[in-house]
Amino acid sequence: EIDNSRDSESEESEEENPAEMNMIWLFSRRFQLSVPKLASKKRVVQELLSDLLHVSHTLFSDSFFPVLGPAIGVGSACEGWSPHKEEDVVYCMFVPLKPPHGHAFHLEADSMGEMSQTSMRIRVELVCTCTGEQSDQNMLCFLHHPEEELKRNQVVSLLHTLCTGPYLDGEKIALWFQTFVISAWSAVPQSHHYSMKVLPSCRSCKMELMKSSGKSLFVEMVFSVQQGDSDIFLSSQPTEAQLPPSTTWLESYAVAEAKFFRHVARQAPPHSCHLKCLRLCAHLLEGSHLSIYALKTTVMHLLTLIPLSEWQHRYLLMRVDDIMCYLRCCLEEKRLKHFFFGNEDMPEEISLPPAFQGAQPLNLFQHLAQDPAAQTEAMQEFDEL
Repeated sequence: EIDNSRDSESEESEEENPAEMNMIWLFSRRFQLSVPKLASKKRVVQELLSDLLHVSHTLFSDSFFPVLGPAIGVGSACEGWSPHKEEDVVYCMFVPLKPPHGHAFHLEADSMGEMSQTSMRIRVELVCTCTGEQSDQNMLCFLHHPEEELKRNQVVSLLHTLCTGPYLDGEKIALWFQTFVISAWSAVPQSHHYSMKVLPSCRSCKMELMKSSGKSLFVEMVFSVQQGDSDIFLSSQPTEAQLPPSTTWLESYAVAEAKFFRHVARQAPPHSCHLKCLRLCAHLLEGSHLSIYALKTTVMHLLTLIPLSEWQHRYLLMRVDDIMCYLRCCLEEKRLKHFFFGNEDMPEEISLPPAFQGAQPLNLFQHLAQDPAAQTEAMQEFDEL
């Protein structure tokens, strides 16, 4: 919804350069750069997930399904800058999985050849509960109690429900959680305000929440497993067009990215323009072959290279120019460094696996380095933009 009042940040600094501030205001209106409703809808989604997970803990307390951790908001909508129209925004939430009692997760490298992301499998192992850390007097040990006694007195292990062989299966988990959401919907307070539909998805749980007014809110829950105590997770949802086996989980940096944007929000001056820059540049690149992820990576690099004091609202056009120039240089050099590998400018609060620190930065434009024709085409397309 567009109103005719100017942004308060525009008014504050309009005296400095009226023509430039007027252009910034026009851009803001033309591209609807202010998205204040993202934050309030994110809170609605977070409350819903919190309530659903509370029901799940009650329902599955005596079972051996994965333990569901607190949901983590990731992706552009939760970072505050979605490139999509308001009605098309999807609020993505990572739901971390932890092994149930008597089980352990072990991450194994999984060579998928063509995949651009690191892929792994999550091997589920039974753990002795007779003694030690997992000791539980009320639980029969899967390893040391007779099979007949286990069948008679205890529900089956995770290996027999949501695994294929010894490996955690993303498709089975998605189906299990979708079934749970449908059965648990009437138990959450949101059911009084929204009608809910689970949308087709083989590796995540997608929901459409509809108000009586006809407005919809889209939520996607992606299942994830944390790597150690870092901000890097394995995700059930592939980002590629190709679909790897359901026991393949892809390394995701989405939680670390969301944490980075929260860090910037705390450090940046009031009315910082970095999110508006992202949204504006996403509109400018619409229809091109340049990915939103390449744009987001560029902005993350520039947020560590340009002092945050230089991201005040009055500098919006200069920063947009910086972003587009940086992107063009990367296209020319056929090299755009991944933000989380070998980056010395990483904020300390972002926890990365030790291997990331000294690693050679991955090149997000490696495909252009290997295909001169594709690079030429990308350059021409960018110059036309």
